[in-house]
Amino acid sequence: MNATTNAAALERDQQLGLVKHFTALVAKAAGDPTLQERTWVALSEAVPGGWGIAGHAYTNEEIIQHVRELLGKA
Repeated sequence: MNATTNAAALERDQQLGLVKHFTALVAKAAGDPTLQERTWVALSEAVPGGWGIAGHAYTNEEIIQHVRELLGKA
């Protein structure tokens, strides 16, 4: 499983929690608890301009602003 965020979006405790949560989700969805021992989660951060949404390559600052607007927090 791969999870991509904007640069510096997650602190270390958030990374650990996300990996634990995604691992549990995979095992639950498959109905196989042993998958927790074999599930790999790759965390990556998009480089500036590395997010393409609706034909526009967003910088880190632009993606943060875009998501805030989507969430009504702009």
